[in-house]
Amino acid sequence: MQEVVVALVAFLITAGSIPLTIKLAKHYGLVDNPQKRDHPAHVQGRIIPRAGGLPIFVGVLISALLFLPIEKHLVGIFLGMSVLLAVGLIDDKIREFSPYWRLGLLLIAALCAVAAGIGISFISNPLYQITNPLLDPTQSIIHLDSLIIPFNLLGAHKIILIADLLALLWIMTLTQVINWAKGVDGQMPGITLVAAITLGLFSLKLFYEGDPNQLNIAKLSFITAGASLGLLVFNWHPSKILPGFSGSTILAYLLAVLSILAGAKLATAMLVLAIPIIDFAYTFFRRVLNGRSPVWGDRGHFHHRLLDLGWSHQQISLFYILGSAILGSIALFVDTSSKIFIILGLAVVFCLFILWLNSFSQRKTN
Repeated sequence: MQEVVVALVAFLITAGSIPLTIKLAKHYGLVDNPQKRDHPAHVQGRIIPRAGGLPIFVGVLISALLFLPIEKHLVGIFLGMSVLLAVGLIDDKIREFSPYWRLGLLLIAALCAVAAGIGISFISNPLYQITNPLLDPTQSIIHLDSLIIPFNLLGAHKIILIADLLALLWIMTLTQVINWAKGVDGQMPGITLVAAITLGLFSLKLFYEGDPNQLNIAKLSFITAGASLGLLVFNWHPSKILPGFSGSTILAYLLAVLSILAGAKLATAMLVLAIPIIDFAYTFFRRVLNGRSPVWGDRGHFHHRLLDLGWSHQQISLFYILGSAILGSIALFVDTSSKIFIILGLAVVFCLFILWLNSFSQRKTN
């Protein structure tokens, strides 16, 4: 019951902050104007306020201060969120803000979390689980915290090399995945809503199995879900506000950190987010193979293909939300090796569908 209250408070604060954010965005020119901000991925011609990260930041921050103890992990998360908010607001204002600058500042945000001790100290070996299904699953764990580099800087510190590097890579990659999945109204906050609920339920499951540290992780997950829902209400088509770079990256940043804190359940997060992750991988390699930089946007994402088929914003968003909900439900009950196989199967189906869409478009053109 407490988790419902936590989510409701985050929802009310976020949703209640959006009308003021819309006014501020219009006043300071933080708007998406297709005539002034030309981008090949634009799917609508309206002038829409951006700065969606501001109400999310306010909703998450106030809710966390109300319901969570202030400790080093939370401080690191807040610092990273602050960096992403600042970068996002600059991106909303400056039309030609370089994606390379965004990546550099995104690295700083990820470093804030890692410096606070959020690292991936172990992962499960799915191959071990396949070849030894009757043995203790804990024996399949691969520890990543053995290589430690100590140093002194205003006190004793240490770098857990592999664990910290993997956490940096995971946080930065997932933020880009979610940022690329905000092409139509309601799509991105719908995805993060489902993913946050899934991670929250998973943490509650671990809490009831005897891990007391997971209760606060569950609360932060439901805070993230409440903030996502608050944005979704105003971002549903026709949207009154867009998430912008800050909105998508703050929510993705929280999901990345939560998946680490929830017992390094990266496979769980990957499965519930499988559709945007596979689209991200396909788009990344498509751009590289075509001799283009992968960080410069185009109109070739999966949601663009669905728009070309005649799908509406609402239909596409519901497809992503329902797909994530189904995959999230599966993720709560299957082991790591099963999750990996499901993701690989989805990747094959996705690529075949994209190839069919391409051939369909060519036949239609001819």
